[in-house]
Amino acid sequence: MAKLKVTSEWWTSPAESESGNLVIVTGRCDIENIKATGNFNDRIEISWKYEGDDKGMPDFATSSMMEKVTDAFNTTFDKDPVAVMTGIYTGDNLRNWIFYTQSNNIFGRKLNEALANFELLPINIYAEKDPEWEEYKEMCEQAEIMKGE
Repeated sequence: MAKLKVTSEWWTSPAESESGNLVIVTGRCDIENIKATGNFNDRIEISWKYEGDDKGMPDFATSSMMEKVTDAFNTTFDKDPVAVMTGIYTGDNLRNWIFYTQSNNIFGRKLNEALANFELLPINIYAEKDPEWEEYKEMCEQAEIMKGE
């Protein structure tokens, strides 16, 4: 079986929240081969609410900690791609990391492994079936709209 090719290439685009605040959207490029496996049917969203500035963006300390968490996710899931991070949203007092996974149970174990060296973080985890990758499609469509303006 060929090793799953997960690119480290990302795009970034501004978007607007429902409240009108800026949200920075970062999406993974070239994920067609991952979708094509048909194995990554569950979407997991990890959310971190924070007290942002007047524009809803995190302060430097919070932003730095979020980047360390992102790096830990990438390190853990690059070694064992049971899940692929496909998007990151930051703004409007919220950071969301979006993953597609083969197994929620294995994802949970890997998530604990990724976060083992951190103090307790203010995160929430949500999972649902998304075999058509609707969230990823919507993220890309929104980014294209914003890029075209």
